[in-house]
Amino acid sequence: MPKEQIPSPSKQTTTRKRSGKPTLRTIAELTGLAVTTISRALADDPLINHETRKRVRETAISIGYSPDRAAQRLKTGRTNVIGVLLDPHEEILGFGTSLLYGLTKALQGTAYHLIVMPNFVDTSNIEAVEYIVRNNLADGLIFTRTEPLDARVRLLIESNYPFVSHGRTEFSTPHPYVDYDNYAFAYEAARRLIAKGRQKLTIILPSRRLTFSQHMLHGFMTAVREAGIAHELPETVTLDSAAGEVRDFFRLRALQPAPPDGLICPGEVSAMASITGLGESGWALGNQYDIVAKQTSRLLSDIQPGVETIYEDLTAAGEQLGRLLIRRIADEQASDMQLLMPPQIGFATPSH
Repeated sequence: MPKEQIPSPSKQTTTRKRSGKPTLRTIAELTGLAVTTISRALADDPLINHETRKRVRETAISIGYSPDRAAQRLKTGRTNVIGVLLDPHEEILGFGTSLLYGLTKALQGTAYHLIVMPNFVDTSNIEAVEYIVRNNLADGLIFTRTEPLDARVRLLIESNYPFVSHGRTEFSTPHPYVDYDNYAFAYEAARRLIAKGRQKLTIILPSRRLTFSQHMLHGFMTAVREAGIAHELPETVTLDSAAGEVRDFFRLRALQPAPPDGLICPGEVSAMASITGLGESGWALGNQYDIVAKQTSRLLSDIQPGVETIYEDLTAAGEQLGRLLIRRIADEQASDMQLLMPPQIGFATPSH
């Protein structure tokens, strides 16, 4: 098929004042291309050459063009929307921002746009998933904080609805996911504390209903049992506890018999809260105790350089979530779409 030639619009044409919402015809007038060619270029039709598609997209962006989604949906059955159910999750610094940044990178140059809906702590938000599926509000869905037998995953598998979860489940039916290896994180963190000579370890776990809590606990317990050292598991604070609760817990625990001297924190907020609480009881980091923390930003390293960290790249996770979902929407097999991201030992500069 011959390549489409794009005439260079004159200065008069490109600067002409226009009223009303830009349409495909507006772009056609500016580029000198047929409306059908514009439509196919914006749909990323591979039969339209790359330079034409790029020029059309740039023109559309420059004039503020947005497609009529209602008409588009009636014509194709597609919305060109990807839905994201996202937790506030304040414990993990930059969690939502980093994931969305990665997703946006993955969707650049495609026809897809994001809509973001909250997924509140302590609820699976199955009602929101049912509403999205029933009303065909998106072509695919991404969500976080999975449970072993997650009701959202069951519904989406049964509905044959494209999705990718940030986190694994225990379903026997394969489904797309991107996850961080929390077993490896907890195991490595415990081994580091043991190597420092710490005699009793503890770990702040996520809520026990979440799948990654089980992975983290398994890694922690494997390390302490291999070393044959003492440990304890806090029952009154979790990864979702407020910073003040974590601070008060460790302040009081330091004053009680046989407190732990090695702490694993799966987030920077819990690490800083623990340091504050232990400091209020007269404990000094690197002397009476050590911490290994999961890090997702530069904040902890800048404020507490004495804390050892293991990095989780949430931007990379978001980018992989977006790429896998686009493939799943294209009807690729879900069994080929499981990605487990390893911990980055030592701090790595965030991707943005």
